[in-house]
Amino acid sequence: MREAFHDQLDGIFEDLAAICGLVETAVHDASSALMTGDVHLAEQVISADDAIDNAREKVEDNAFALLSLQQPVAGDLRVVVSALRMVTELERMGDLSVHVAKIARLRVPHVAVPEEMRATMERMAEVAEDMVRRVRSIIADRDVEAAIELGRDDEIMDQLRRRGFNELLSKDWPHGVEAAVDIALLGRYYERIADHAVSVANRVIFVVTGEQVSRD
Repeated sequence: MREAFHDQLDGIFEDLAAICGLVETAVHDASSALMTGDVHLAEQVISADDAIDNAREKVEDNAFALLSLQQPVAGDLRVVVSALRMVTELERMGDLSVHVAKIARLRVPHVAVPEEMRATMERMAEVAEDMVRRVRSIIADRDVEAAIELGRDDEIMDQLRRRGFNELLSKDWPHGVEAAVDIALLGRYYERIADHAVSVANRVIFVVTGEQVSRD
């Protein structure tokens, strides 16, 4: 009975890693749509969000079934509750990718990111996608060391966000309020994707070690 129960727990983590893969695709495609003004790709990201929502519901259903039927305690309860929290974080990352895609779609036939901001925004997109990719491996392997390293690397995204703000708040910003709002929102979306990635990684640490990780 306990072996079957732990197989079900492993299945939930496999589903979480699969959802993270969907989120990685969403981040990549939304960023590509943003930088190229590709409305069809933006629409694809928006439509594909249903798959992430459906996968989240599956994980929740399975987790609640384990809670009600198996009544796990101690470490096993920690795993199930953490999985429920992690899937919520992953869904929010998907939602943030949709927000990026919607800005891309809104500005078609133009590109939302001014030329002067491309380097910063492209780097933010790269960092966000890399963090999601690493989280997928962290979930699949329950890799504590990689999770700790991801938390340290989050500072890179924070530095990029500050750089973006400095650029759009400069006195010679020539692109008007609309573009400034777009850039501010995009910076926030990418930063939040990174924050959620770190939160998921910290929950993996908690699952494995039983120790809570606080973020300064």
